[in-house]
Amino acid sequence: MIYWIAHTLSRIVGRIVFRHRTLHREFLPEAGGALIVANHVSFLDPSMVGACFRNPIYYLARKSLFKGFLGWLLPRIQVLPVELGKGDFTSMKRILKLLKEGNRVLIFPEGTRSPDGTPQAAEAGIGFIIAKGDVPVVPVRLFGAHECWPRKAKWPRPGRITAVAGPTVDFSSLPAELAGRERYQACADQVMKALAAIQLEG
Repeated sequence: MIYWIAHTLSRIVGRIVFRHRTLHREFLPEAGGALIVANHVSFLDPSMVGACFRNPIYYLARKSLFKGFLGWLLPRIQVLPVELGKGDFTSMKRILKLLKEGNRVLIFPEGTRSPDGTPQAAEAGIGFIIAKGDVPVVPVRLFGAHECWPRKAKWPRPGRITAVAGPTVDFSSLPAELAGRERYQACADQVMKALAAIQLEG
């Protein structure tokens, strides 16, 4: 119930304040395990990607946020505590379990919000999840979110946020001899290339 209240509010606020729209919704999986990858440019990113989906998805947030009221709320709206950049294998295993159970999990390959809205280097942690998860990896690129609420701004401002979904990321071109951390990083870099290839139409 709490998830659906938060999801509905996100969609309403998105439509009214940020004129949120989703392009190429046909690429978005509403059932079955999938890793949803998106660029990270704003506080608004999780809710604006989540608003693209009709069915529930899981989100990730750094462990330090799980205190007080947020510590109560976040688990109830399917947000998982994680520190991917610090070798948090317990959280990674939990993510893999969710994927194998047929859930959709949203992750930001860059790990943190871009300071200027441009794509940043991806962390190897997502490559580990890709390699072990064996599920489709679906890119969603956000346009306008940085302008509505950039990293250093205290409050958001109205604007237009567009989420553009892309086709499943293809990893077949990666060299077969790559293994371990090198392969994980290559997978992560391939995701960022797929996100960069998505362009805003119209």
